Amino acid sequence: MRRPTRPRFAPLLTIFALTALLIANPARACRLALVLGFDVSRSVNDIDYRLQVDGIVAALFDPEVRGLILEPSQPVAMAVFEWAGQVEQQLVADWTLLNSAADIDLLAQQILTHSRRDRGLTAVGSALTYARRLIAHGPACTWQTIDLAGDGQINDGPEPRRIYDTTDFGDIVVNGLAIGVHEHRIEDWFRRNVLHGPGAFLEFTPTHEDFAEAFRRKLIRELREPVLGLAPSPSDHG
Repeated sequence: MRRPTRPRFAPLLTIFALTALLIANPARACRLALVLGFDVSRSVNDIDYRLQVDGIVAALFDPEVRGLILEPSQPVAMAVFEWAGQVEQQLVADWTLLNSAADIDLLAQQILTHSRRDRGLTAVGSALTYARRLIAHGPACTWQTIDLAGDGQINDGPEPRRIYDTTDFGDIVVNGLAIGVHEHRIEDWFRRNVLHGPGAFLEFTPTHEDFAEAFRRKLIRELREPVLGLAPSPSDHG
């Protein structure tokens, strides 16, 4: 009795099935798309501005931060902008895929040499809208995070909660860094109005002088969780 033979086109069917699976589930270009937005409104003087810029750059040269960025897995992509009033958002560094130390150096140099343009009001909702657009036009990463730093509550443009109600942020995480030098309730305001998404958290610093260390802590946490493949802690949900 002859054994039934497998149809000759079976291997082709397998190839087609695998191809369809790959098309339906394309490989992600990176593990984390991170948008960094920092406050340049009129409450931020030139010294405060320089402390923010230097703090961001220092974090990018921190050995622990670099180690997390350059983990041997999919890379991290970053974009940086500054924000003030409703129509005052300025791109500092466009999307950069950080595959090497040289890529990080280039990003740091762009931030360090950027010239401040705006000194307007504080439009937090408009900053969120701008960051959301950056995410939409950025690389297809597994995780997407917006990192917003500011030293004041909104006094221009739409409220952040209105932006969240009218714009689809999906699972995009919005973390905050509140600087308390001008407003003693800024930490609570950021928690109630800015944080968004699974595991969103807030870092607080009382002055701009402490910005660098607070930013480094926040960046390490944002980078570490995708590396470990863990959902962020729910303890700081907004």
